[in-house]
Amino acid sequence: MRIITEHPWSDAVLDDAFAAVRGRVLEAGAAAIGATRGDPERRALRVEALSRAAVGQSRTVEALAVLHGADPDLWLWLGRTRIEEAWAIKPDVRARAVQARRLQAFQEAMEAARDPLLLAAALAPSDPVPWEAMMWLSLGLDRPRQEKDALWSEVVRRHPALYPAAVARLMALSPAWGGGAHEMLGFARQAAARAPDGDPMAALVPLAHFERVASGRSPMSRGGWFSDEALREVVSYAGRWLGRDSHPRAIEAHNLFGAAFYLADLRRPARGHLLRTNGRGSRLPWSYLGDPAQQFGRACSRLHLVAA
Repeated sequence: MRIITEHPWSDAVLDDAFAAVRGRVLEAGAAAIGATRGDPERRALRVEALSRAAVGQSRTVEALAVLHGADPDLWLWLGRTRIEEAWAIKPDVRARAVQARRLQAFQEAMEAARDPLLLAAALAPSDPVPWEAMMWLSLGLDRPRQEKDALWSEVVRRHPALYPAAVARLMALSPAWGGGAHEMLGFARQAAARAPDGDPMAALVPLAHFERVASGRSPMSRGGWFSDEALREVVSYAGRWLGRDSHPRAIEAHNLFGAAFYLADLRRPARGHLLRTNGRGSRLPWSYLGDPAQQFGRACSRLHLVAA
């Protein structure tokens, strides 16, 4: 199995567009996003990925958006690219006191994403993806809970089962962002219980446990990550998930379950899930352990999925 980082998807069109945007051929990115109208899951994935590919190129994306005027795809892409550019300059929490200028630059860059996203939402009123992007904006700016709740409601009204919006909601409820572990876990369990068979929403449960431990408010065992009770719950939800690999977020779900089982030294299920990633690691949950690419590669090597 060959390791490919930063590409946790099975979407050949997105692979090509990602490479093109990295090579500053933005038209390919615009076409890939435009082809997803009416498919919120794939649209959200492509917008997220291509915005990360376009970091440092937001002015060019803006020029395209201005040129085409009322194209909701381009305004959406611009807004999400500005969010990704803001995250790229976010100062370390421990250094904020001595990096006031950088913190201000982060906040200004994040806020600059709002108007393009509101315009994209106005141009495509039924599209939940601009609202999902604004959930990350609200999280980054640490906006009041009332605003976070309102944005989540806008997404749910348009597409109640949008996976990346559920991830954003989980983060908003996390103790690390001012929420509570009980509410966060309750949300993950409820979302997973409501999802149909094969939906990756089940992976919210291991994600919630990762987030709880990373927030420093959970007892740990199993190599320092999961309590026995938490692990039993992860095993239970893995059993409910049939792994419909055609879903745009299936590879991310396999990463979450695979990482949880790997850390618990349950090698057989860990191998099963990580094998189904096709060598594509995702930022979550591996970033909890350190550099995502290194941690994913190390796990695959120790499980003999790749050469050591």
